[in-house]
Amino acid sequence: MSIELKVPEIGESITEVEIGDWLKKPGEPVKKDEPLVTLESEKATVELPSPGAGTIGKVLKQKGEVAKVGEVIAHLEDQKSDGEKRPEAKVSEAKTPETKPVEKPGLQKAPPESQARETEEELGSPRPTQVKSPQEKTRNERLRQEPPSEAAPAERRAAAPAPPAKPAPHPAGPAAVPARDRQEEIVPMSKLRRTVAERLVEAQRNAALLTTFNEIDMSTVMALRKEHGESFQKKYNVKLGFMSFFVKAAIDALKQFPAINAEVRGTDVIYHNFFDIGVAIGSGKGLVVPVLRDAERLSFAEIEMAIGDFGRRAQDNKLKPDELQGGTFTISNGGVYGSLLSTPIVNPPQSGVLGMHGIQERPVAREGQVVIRPMMYVALTYDHRIVDGREAVTFLKRIKDAIENPARMLIEV
Repeated sequence: MSIELKVPEIGESITEVEIGDWLKKPGEPVKKDEPLVTLESEKATVELPSPGAGTIGKVLKQKGEVAKVGEVIAHLEDQKSDGEKRPEAKVSEAKTPETKPVEKPGLQKAPPESQARETEEELGSPRPTQVKSPQEKTRNERLRQEPPSEAAPAERRAAAPAPPAKPAPHPAGPAAVPARDRQEEIVPMSKLRRTVAERLVEAQRNAALLTTFNEIDMSTVMALRKEHGESFQKKYNVKLGFMSFFVKAAIDALKQFPAINAEVRGTDVIYHNFFDIGVAIGSGKGLVVPVLRDAERLSFAEIEMAIGDFGRRAQDNKLKPDELQGGTFTISNGGVYGSLLSTPIVNPPQSGVLGMHGIQERPVAREGQVVIRPMMYVALTYDHRIVDGREAVTFLKRIKDAIENPARMLIEV
């Protein structure tokens, strides 16, 4: 029995997907729940699992083609129907008569291998009457009996190999570049990549974006991680990272400056009384931003566990589309890739994004003394239509103070 493989409902407002890589080929056996094909939407890349065990049948949609939600893209032949077909194939093979080569009259068989070798050796001797034409046996015998002659027939002279031509001298000048070093490869952009590109261009076209910078002394946070990191990991089975501190600090600052947690909708400003923090994560398909819902209610451990789970599932294309929707503010950590300073782009319709960067030991002045401290540059890109420069600068200064003195977040001063 054949089972139709249809495009499932991936998420709200998603009506079509682009077919990605087929993980199984036609005729290849599959197990139940084994991934068959990747489906790319404008929000996420997901894998379609097999509804049962069987064999991949006819594939109706190839990589790069677009399919609607509910459309059939392939067929799956289950094990029962596949087992019923195999005996018929064996019977038909058994009934097939054995075919034997039929010798046609007038054609002579090729000489045995030993005889052919002897003929080659005789004809290949250094005599002016070398002949390598595949003619009849009588002709070969007659040629062997002929005495050497300087006047060889024109036919044999034409068959003799010509002496190798001398290579022409190379012209002076630089050597030509091999063609393989200048090849080009054309790869269509995935649907997710196209959507990311469109949203980034939309943000720069429709919003008045501006970026402000500051730097943070990470000494206190690093000391806390060193002091409590081991016990934290034993208790929660997750490392105490920097991201949880910045999520907490961002929420603290957003409470002080609600415009950065708002969005422009037409001619209105929508203020959110909740904090859904998007965390930018790199994956094999591009940058994705899963959202920590109601992040103000999460503990340090819950934030770290959620971010770790997002990162693992992003690499395996297991993120759900609803986990990538919404968000009131975004944090992007370019420091994990070695970035020292950057200007992040707002994720529309949000009004702000915080950029974290790499930590470097730098000389700084403290109480009239030059000391070495682990410093991090931070950047805030904001929509100047609803966020004033004074608010943006003070917001980033609030985050700096919260990271350098984390106790402020606990007593909310």
